[in-house]
Amino acid sequence: MVGLLAVGLFVVLSAVFLTADLGTPVGFAGEGSITASIGYAMFDLEGGAFESEGFLITFLVIALVLDAALDAAVMLGSREDEEEQTGDPLAMADGGSPAEEER
Repeated sequence: MVGLLAVGLFVVLSAVFLTADLGTPVGFAGEGSITASIGYAMFDLEGGAFESEGFLITFLVIALVLDAALDAAVMLGSREDEEEQTGDPLAMADGGSPAEEER
């Protein structure tokens, strides 16, 4: 039953995508680089070929959020007590215990 529903959904979505009228691509009016304009807009600088809004505050907020996420990942990934670790982790890489190595 689930397989039939999946095939039916595939047929419906295929029909929609194949019959959709997407129009002709227009592009940007005027001369200039859209990539350079995005860079100017991101840092809220004048000089882009296309008018845009400044996104400096958004860029800084995203940078701070990503930095906080990285700090949290490092904090969660580090061990709280280094004393819990016993033996040499490189010597026990094959699954053996420290007592087996002394024999």
